[in-house]
Amino acid sequence: MNEPIVRSISIFVEITFINEMNFIENLFGMKPHQLNGVLFSLLSNVVLALVITVAGFWLTGVLTRFITRVLRKSETDPGLISFLGSFLSMALKIMVVISAITQLGIPMTSFLTLIGAAGIAVGMAISGTLSNFAGGIMILVLKPFKLGDEIKALGEQGRVTEIQIFNTYLTMADNRVVIFPNGPLANGNIVNFTREKSRRVEWTFILTHESSFELAQESIQQIFTKDNRIQTKPTPIIGLDQINEAGMHLKVRAWVKTSDFSNVYFDMNAAVLKEFEKNNIHFAKS
Repeated sequence: MNEPIVRSISIFVEITFINEMNFIENLFGMKPHQLNGVLFSLLSNVVLALVITVAGFWLTGVLTRFITRVLRKSETDPGLISFLGSFLSMALKIMVVISAITQLGIPMTSFLTLIGAAGIAVGMAISGTLSNFAGGIMILVLKPFKLGDEIKALGEQGRVTEIQIFNTYLTMADNRVVIFPNGPLANGNIVNFTREKSRRVEWTFILTHESSFELAQESIQQIFTKDNRIQTKPTPIIGLDQINEAGMHLKVRAWVKTSDFSNVYFDMNAAVLKEFEKNNIHFAKS
């Protein structure tokens, strides 16, 4: 190639390179080698922040599970264990995120100032969440129920399986899971079916006017005598509740252990049907 042309190309490339270096220096206010150092430092901080986040979340899970196992061995209240485990996990994750942000070089004073400026808006947005947190504290302190209890609240009935910092989990009889926010749950009406050791079972049998009340009463009493699940104190009641055109209404009440409630109720219905058929006692037609 012609030597003047090669020299011209070389001069053009050199001028272009110099112009690019000047452009970078004017744009970022630093020389190219300084910019390389800054970019390398920034990339290093991003990688370290990711490592802190991933490792921190993993360690959070390990520590939470470890503390949960220790609390279970110490026979701490299961509801408190569930609550503390959930709270500890969230608190540690927040600390990990703050550490990762600090690693990125963002000054914490600026970060906290930003949080403070948005505090009012955030507070209004999460007012319901804070209410649920306070409700969780009230549930753990006042103990209207505990894990394993069967309760009825907010129109639903089921067994309490989890008490977390914001929500309580109920498992229904058909294995559906209902999640209640702790705020409304703590401030609403709660029926606890398993808090006490004993419960009263109640039946109403409507018999024809021709049936013998005394014979029906004796038949039910014999069933109670044979069933050792029926408690003798308080004494079972077999009474004539009312008489109207529909028939005679027998009201039967007996006390049993809470764990036997459902089985006794259904078994009693079957036993009464069999005994009444044997003694020619007839149910009234509805």
